[in-house]
Amino acid sequence: MRKITVLLCCILLGAAAASAQDRDVIAGIPVNYDESKVGDYKLGLPDPLTFNNGKPVKNAKQWKKRRAEIFQLFEENQFGRWQAKKPSLRYDVKEDAGFGGEAVRKQITLYFTPYDSGPYVDVLLYLPKDADGPVPILLNLSFSPNNLVVSDPGVKPGRRWDPKTRTVSEAASMPGPNPFGMDATVKKYLAEGFGFATLCYTDITPDFNDDDELGVRGLWHEKGAARASDDWGSISAWAYGVSCLMDYFEKDASVDATRVALTGCSRLGKTTIWTGACELRIKVVMPSCSGEGGAAMSRRVYGETVAHLTEPTRFPYQFCPKYAYWGDKLTQMPMDAHMLVALIAPRPLLLQTGTTDNWSDPKGEWLSLIEARKVYQLLGKDVPAGDEMPAADQPVYTTLGYVMHEGGHGVLPQDWDYYLEFMKRHL
Repeated sequence: MRKITVLLCCILLGAAAASAQDRDVIAGIPVNYDESKVGDYKLGLPDPLTFNNGKPVKNAKQWKKRRAEIFQLFEENQFGRWQAKKPSLRYDVKEDAGFGGEAVRKQITLYFTPYDSGPYVDVLLYLPKDADGPVPILLNLSFSPNNLVVSDPGVKPGRRWDPKTRTVSEAASMPGPNPFGMDATVKKYLAEGFGFATLCYTDITPDFNDDDELGVRGLWHEKGAARASDDWGSISAWAYGVSCLMDYFEKDASVDATRVALTGCSRLGKTTIWTGACELRIKVVMPSCSGEGGAAMSRRVYGETVAHLTEPTRFPYQFCPKYAYWGDKLTQMPMDAHMLVALIAPRPLLLQTGTTDNWSDPKGEWLSLIEARKVYQLLGKDVPAGDEMPAADQPVYTTLGYVMHEGGHGVLPQDWDYYLEFMKRHL
């Protein structure tokens, strides 16, 4: 059961990714699963420790300047830029007992405008009931509305978007115990002294094409206006929503906002690592199966590629328009996934993936780690010692860490245990 149950975050998307792995062509674009055909991924690979002017980065002070260069490359060429100024944020908080009195439950509604009719995100937060001070937390970016994440009466019904009608409706709770619920996982974190928070990502902005006018992006996008080459995509908007939530955590005396870990799977794995790059207040970053556009090396041309992601009928809206330009020019890209990994340094980063998740290229994620570890070493952090890829379920818990479950795309029960152990070591 442990090997076939994919929890919440990737139930449907994981199935789609798994089926995609059996096909040689996706959206008219060939898919390669042959290691002999990946070519040399180091061809034209930029060095994270070399400035744009060709000079080497020699110390931590210089890395800060180089990091700013790399961050700008990703803003301009992949994810797009956040708006310069946040709108006025409002928070509505309801606190009571959760799980029949076993935990403190907070339900936070974060409004992005002064108006209740504007975009908002519902956050479900559980805290240990006997905590004597602020606690560190795991924030889970979920595909499911909060009331479908746990079987806990009293959780506010969440919302679902319909991409065909572009309308949102209430998500009905399941009758009886939720077969995919995370009650046991949440309680395990609480028993170890951690809080557990979850939110449904589409509360921030919907996940379908041409959504510029809905969610938080609609607060700035003029109806009918063309997107600039570096206009933010949905991933950047989801990351922005997390940053706004961090503002709330800093105001909540029950949360230790200096010890927040973040995780999410698949496109939310990409969101997790980009959020970690943008939001330095996040202490531990744990993307799951982030693949292409996340931690997997693009120049390998294995599984999903930039061209697949940005094909007009698939996910171009998740990125800035400029990203599509690099689809057939991978060796000329001024950045690659190892530099995205390096943007998290010196904070703890755990890359989690699966042995058979070929569409997301687990080896490509490992190679990005290998190419980024010299940044962590420069900053005095511990990294994997050798180049050999770890075996399944053999986690590497160094500051720059890696773990790969036996199985495909998604989060398995043992992965939550890996996250918990990584947090215990680094928080």
